[in-house]
Amino acid sequence: MEKFLVQGSGPLNGEIRIGGAKNSALKLMAASLLAEGSTSLNNVPEITDVAIMMELLEAMGVRVQRVGQRIEIDVPDEIEPVAPYSLVERMRASIVVLGPLLSRIGRAKVALPGGDDFGSRPIDMHLQGLEQLGAEFSYEHGDINGRADQLVGAEVFLEFPSVGATENLLMAAVLADGTTVIENAAREPEISDLANFLSKMGAVIEGIGTSRLTIEGVPALHPVSYEVIPDRIEAATYLAALGVCGGELRLIGARSDHMEMLLRKLEEMGMEWSEDEDGLTARVLERLQSVDVSTLPYPGLATDYKPFLVAALCVSQGAGMVTENIFAGRFRYIDELVRMGAEIRAEGRHAVVRGVKRLSGAPVRAHDIRAGAALVVAALAADGETVISDAHHVDRGYEDLAGKLSSVGAQVTRI
Repeated sequence: MEKFLVQGSGPLNGEIRIGGAKNSALKLMAASLLAEGSTSLNNVPEITDVAIMMELLEAMGVRVQRVGQRIEIDVPDEIEPVAPYSLVERMRASIVVLGPLLSRIGRAKVALPGGDDFGSRPIDMHLQGLEQLGAEFSYEHGDINGRADQLVGAEVFLEFPSVGATENLLMAAVLADGTTVIENAAREPEISDLANFLSKMGAVIEGIGTSRLTIEGVPALHPVSYEVIPDRIEAATYLAALGVCGGELRLIGARSDHMEMLLRKLEEMGMEWSEDEDGLTARVLERLQSVDVSTLPYPGLATDYKPFLVAALCVSQGAGMVTENIFAGRFRYIDELVRMGAEIRAEGRHAVVRGVKRLSGAPVRAHDIRAGAALVVAALAADGETVISDAHHVDRGYEDLAGKLSSVGAQVTRI
């Protein structure tokens, strides 16, 4: 079993290059199924989830090759439209192959997804939206069987701005017959990245970046070369590490326009930051002040940011109320922080975090990607040694987290 070994660390100083966004790269890889030929994706992080998506595409008969930070995807004329359980159970994002398969092939067999264990995330909205475009579904032996002779444009209103449902509908609609309107669409930067990628492939999409997407179906798309946007969640992780350690970090490639609410919250806590054409520079000169935190769909504060903010609040001055409005079960890592001496009281969707000057190193366990990274952040503000087990969860979303933190002065090793 691989683990992180973390020692409490002093100020962080230096620069870190932010990799491509996991939550965008995976969807662009799925969207490549929409066009026969060779698509090239640049700035793709070398992480476990990308490797799983590569395996999934290969299982469908697609040739996939990585060269450094670039992935070449060669899509044949005929695809095997099956996403097997052995791969889907390892990564929930696999469900996004449903839209492109139905759109281009007219059929799909996708196992019910797995992924991080922090509460129910039903895919009903995905299926209901696709049904409005003319798809039909049945369930057998744990698989979703979808069929659509020809998807037809429709107006789809999402009850909640689901990122996954928006992505599946967007990829399904680009080859549908007629016009599709997605109302209450998710607005995350990764959605815009997908829409821009599809547009470069020849799709006709209006309203990119808004909650109303209008897609005019086209007969066919063509392969392209495209660069993935930087990962705002990775950038948030290093900002939180700076928050608990102090110092000054330059994050090459980080974009403030993708994380305005987070930066506003960190400013409120006492972090200073500035931006230039190459990225962000942030500095922390004294102990941060506690604030209240509430997660909301974009452009609100992302639920993926919350574990890092909770880790920072553990050693900030004062007390903060944290409210989770997206996933009810996403507080499991709190027990691990309490083992390290954090003062946290949680009930339902709320937690009160009362800051202490220092945490205490202890053996803890990562339950998911962001929780694991948050425990690494918290351990930087702990006296003594912290051992974080189940490090493989972190590998799903971070390329060399320990190495990047060590390069700026943190004491983090992989064992």
